[in-house]
Amino acid sequence: MTGLSKALMIIGAVIFLIGFLMPFLHLGKLPGDIVIKKGNTTFYFPLVTSIIVSIILSVIFYFIGAKLK
Repeated sequence: MTGLSKALMIIGAVIFLIGFLMPFLHLGKLPGDIVIKKGNTTFYFPLVTSIIVSIILSVIFYFIGAKLK
C-alpha cells in the first residue's frame, strides 16, 4: 500500500470516528456559539465549536504526517 492510500484510509477512519462521537460530545451547543433569533428566522454560527474541531483535527493530522514521514 502506498503512503497516499494509507493516509486516505486513516483520514476516513478519523472522519467516521468523529461522526460517530458527535452526538455524545455535545459539540454545537457550547458557550461562545452565536445564535440569533428574530421572528421566525434563526441564524446559528458555531464559532467555538469550529475552533475546537479545527484544533483537534490539526493535532490529528500533525501526528499522521509525522508518522508517514
